[in-house]
Amino acid sequence: MTKILHPDDNESTTTRRQLMGGLGAMLLLPLAAGVAEASAAAGNSGRISFRITRAGLIVGLGGGTGTLSFNGKKYPLSIGGVSLGATIGIASADFVGKVRHLRRASDIAGTYSAVGAGLAAAGGGAVARLRNSRGVELEVSGKQVGFMASIDLSGLRIRLA
Repeated sequence: MTKILHPDDNESTTTRRQLMGGLGAMLLLPLAAGVAEASAAAGNSGRISFRITRAGLIVGLGGGTGTLSFNGKKYPLSIGGVSLGATIGIASADFVGKVRHLRRASDIAGTYSAVGAGLAAAGGGAVARLRNSRGVELEVSGKQVGFMASIDLSGLRIRLA
């Protein structure tokens, strides 16, 4: 005996729901893959802290050390390339902040340049947004101690120690 399905029949409704659910999943799969890919491309974020000391009489030299906190681990950093221009004085500055767009810890390495307005100083403190060639961005704030006009973070070089 042949069974004739009616639109109100539960078996027919269930089959249509399954078909529509499968079709919907197939349509959403590329979207979900795109979101996952965009998220991976954006990378993860971490925290950074570093101390820079700069001294000079006519020619200034600067450098320091720091720590990257990323994916539950801490990585020691070596800092260099800090404003090697003409200067008189000695100063130290401690910076802390966020690191964005890291895929792996080694992406932190590189030379950084100012993003947007660069370094803004206010009452002995400074805020800077910097980016390296791998697209890693630092957003740091810090306070300078000592006698020197400023510590310029443009040209900052970071490497894993």
